Amino acid sequence: MDFEKFLEKKPYALTQNEKTKILSERLLWLTKHHMERCECYKRMMDAVNFDAQSAIDYTDIPFLTVRLFKELELKSVEDNAVIKTMMSSGTTGQRVSRIYLDRVTSSNQQKAMVKIVSDFTGCNRMPMIIVDCPGAVKDRSVFSARGAGILGFSMFGSKKIYALNDDMELDVEGLRAFLEQNKGEQTLLFGFTFMVWQYFYKKLLRLKEDGVEIDLSDGILIHGGGWKKLTSEAVDPAEFRKRLEDVCGLRLIHDYYGMVEQTGCIYMECECGHLHASIFSDVIPRRPFDFKPCEIGEKGIIQVVSAIPESYPGHSLLTEDEGVLEGIDDCPCGRKGKYFKIIGRLKNAEIRGCSDTYTERFR
Repeated sequence: MDFEKFLEKKPYALTQNEKTKILSERLLWLTKHHMERCECYKRMMDAVNFDAQSAIDYTDIPFLTVRLFKELELKSVEDNAVIKTMMSSGTTGQRVSRIYLDRVTSSNQQKAMVKIVSDFTGCNRMPMIIVDCPGAVKDRSVFSARGAGILGFSMFGSKKIYALNDDMELDVEGLRAFLEQNKGEQTLLFGFTFMVWQYFYKKLLRLKEDGVEIDLSDGILIHGGGWKKLTSEAVDPAEFRKRLEDVCGLRLIHDYYGMVEQTGCIYMECECGHLHASIFSDVIPRRPFDFKPCEIGEKGIIQVVSAIPESYPGHSLLTEDEGVLEGIDDCPCGRKGKYFKIIGRLKNAEIRGCSDTYTERFR
């Protein structure tokens, strides 16, 4: 199925059965596409005796582990077709994934993001506060996961300001001036979870204690990344939301789950606190002992599939995260398809993530 067919549909309008049909057609096509164009991928599929003709749906397509993108150069286009290289986050000394994008894949990532996020924020662009520093997006030909997230969400901003300077200090005067200039308009805020907490919330709290208040009651915050560092401070999602509302009035807060290996296919958190899979992607929690799909409520290793990647074989990946499928087609928010929660990293899995990784060059 051509990707444009997905763009004609609302991102959460199809039931799981309807979605499985079109997603399977697209993912089986992508599997054949990558087998024809990526020799390394073909050898892996041949090694497990994959036969596309016998596959019933996308759950039968073999997955690659996300770690393979740290070890191998996996791409299905010629070098001269690559317009952008994206890299996963990694602490000093860790290898990073490299994801190679051509124009088609890069464009489809942006189109999918617009469809998904607009379902939560509306179609109008808003004044935008980026809870990060300008230095995070310096090199636009080689994106870190952090830079890619910022640039991806920047599409939804009409006017933009970075809340932090390159020394990671809150630009209080710049922030207050920006809010005054856009008074009466809903404001979009974007940042990575730990950075929102460490460099935004904590500074706002100190300001409030000193009698200086920043009113963000008309704002909507989208944040993503791991919760590992916040766990050590006994901060869970409910506490995170409560504290932000207390300090600046923010009430509309959406977490999201995503990764650089499948940029564009993010899983947004609805107002009921559930992460949702759109028509562009899906999640399959798998049992660690036999890798069969889990039942609803059963903890497993998260597999993610995406209809987007044409320039690299990243359409079916096994992550290093554990999660639980919470339901299908019956979330009270009204969005169809699967909804789920992430429990955390697998034990002994390599630590990574935009929010958990605040690299040395930005210290």
